[in-house]
Amino acid sequence: MPDDRDSSSRSEDDSRSGLLAGLKTWLFGGDKEPSLREQIEEVIDEAEEEGDDRRGGNIIGGLSPIERKMVRNLLHFGEQTVDDVAVPRGEIVAIPESASFAEVIALFADAGHSRLPVYRETLDEVVGMIHVKDVFAVLAAGQAPPPLLDLIRQPLYVPQSMDVLDLLAEMRAKRTHLAIVIDEYSGTEGLVTFEDLVEEIVGEVEDEHDDEPTALFVLGETGCWEADARAELDDIGEAIDPRLADVEEDVDTLGGLSAVLAGHVPEVGEILLHPSGWRIEVTEADEKRVHHLRLHPPVEVDPEAPLDRPEDF
Repeated sequence: MPDDRDSSSRSEDDSRSGLLAGLKTWLFGGDKEPSLREQIEEVIDEAEEEGDDRRGGNIIGGLSPIERKMVRNLLHFGEQTVDDVAVPRGEIVAIPESASFAEVIALFADAGHSRLPVYRETLDEVVGMIHVKDVFAVLAAGQAPPPLLDLIRQPLYVPQSMDVLDLLAEMRAKRTHLAIVIDEYSGTEGLVTFEDLVEEIVGEVEDEHDDEPTALFVLGETGCWEADARAELDDIGEAIDPRLADVEEDVDTLGGLSAVLAGHVPEVGEILLHPSGWRIEVTEADEKRVHHLRLHPPVEVDPEAPLDRPEDF
């Protein structure tokens, strides 16, 4: 016969466990409790559905389409890391510390940027940055060109895994609008500007000096797709074939996919076979990276057509 004291003890333990579980759920939300982010998104989704059904108008729940998009971007902004938003190393425009003042001016004019990283020997050793305002101040004053080192300011150096919210806060605190992203070996992996972070919320911000955006992949007359190696696999999968974006390796671009399929940096003329049947032809590349590719669609086989077979011996 069970001891009453044991039963009482178990009852107290169960009660205590239930109380702790209740407090945990109240404070942190249970496993099935939607987060505040999810609740806000759900409200926006429901409002949009009702708006489509009832009015079909652009203003839904007091929010315009651009406002709803910005709210969604903001909800997921904190989920990203620096690596998700950084300009990749291959697209960084920088200048060596040995450059002349005239070369600095020329690069600013050509690149259209307000800040340029300065490196020593290789891009893995970024020693600082130059702001176009400092260059303009020298030109406006008619002074003799100073040594490049006198114009160098210090950017931030941040790891790939840093949260974008932490980077945004640090940029504001230190009043620095450029960060160099470094990998685990302290090599330069990419670059992030304050504008890059803002664009993750408000969308792409173009100014008078930005070139007109060009499509990174277009359908050719022969049925093949001409594509820039920087084209995102997600975009390729959505517009062309979802199978092209289905890859286990940690690659985001078409150029990265081509390197994975080849097992090396492919050369011009190489044709890589994708498991889906697509053939990826390298049409422009150098010894470091691929620049342009041509996507040949899979050959459709007619199941009713007779199979070609060798002549009988």
